[in-house]
Amino acid sequence: MILLAICAISYLIPTPHHSISELYDGKDQMVLNSLSNFRKIPTQSLDYEGNTWEYLITGEGKKSILFLHGMAGNYDFWWQQINAFKADYRIVSVTYPPVSSLAEMGKAIITILDKNNIQEVNLVGSSLGGYFAQYLLATYPNRIQKAVFGNTFPPNDLLEKQNSKLVVIAKVVPEWLMMYFLRQGLYKNVIPAAQNDPLAKAVLIENTYGRMSKSQFVARYSCVIDKFQPINDPQKQENIMIFEADNDPLVPVELRTKLKQLYPQAQVHTFHKKGHFPYLNAAFEYNQALKEFLSDSLKIIQ
Repeated sequence: MILLAICAISYLIPTPHHSISELYDGKDQMVLNSLSNFRKIPTQSLDYEGNTWEYLITGEGKKSILFLHGMAGNYDFWWQQINAFKADYRIVSVTYPPVSSLAEMGKAIITILDKNNIQEVNLVGSSLGGYFAQYLLATYPNRIQKAVFGNTFPPNDLLEKQNSKLVVIAKVVPEWLMMYFLRQGLYKNVIPAAQNDPLAKAVLIENTYGRMSKSQFVARYSCVIDKFQPINDPQKQENIMIFEADNDPLVPVELRTKLKQLYPQAQVHTFHKKGHFPYLNAAFEYNQALKEFLSDSLKIIQ
């Protein structure tokens, strides 16, 4: 009875909250202020099939960019890219609610685009977002102009095999405990691979302190292992860019290789020693490579 009571009480412990200003130990306060100002831009919401999608619409331009974050992200993870591109593009950036299939996510995204009269977009996705971008291109090719698959993987069985036991544990432990273990993984593997960049560290760790729920994280994992048939049209693959890092701790070399084999016509940009989140800790290089890809003379996907 005592053990059961302790277990029950553990589920009542709230997830602690810490702001990025508390977590950031870097010297560049300007970049922190830019994120704070960015978060003041009002977001919109869409209620779709029982879930509320939060998203940002901003920017000017005839062309649009849709930013898609990874498992541990939010719409505002892309603020350095959005600020760099909003003068020339209409920008959409979303936060995934606890939706556990790519198909449901895809339908919601198309609904958001339709609601805002956006017929075509350039996709920029990282990790789960890069995987989701592959699904969107395969499923809605006429809505996509160009696509960036960043720090991501092709459909595979490896990730499920590697993480099956961890996911079972994550589903049963209290949220605060799951977030604790997630932080330890970030501190041990992800942040060192990002050269211990203080900005990347603060943004990632902040999300484990109340900005992301356990239900969101678990549902996103279900999307990571969801399967689909990738697009294999060589002409359309010419308008794909693969972003990768040579020391990515979350995407094994085997999957990085298979991704490039799956899209042999795609361009590839490799970040050196920048880890899994180069758009956070190598934003200038990321933005330059993205600008060159989106503005080059390649034929738009039809």
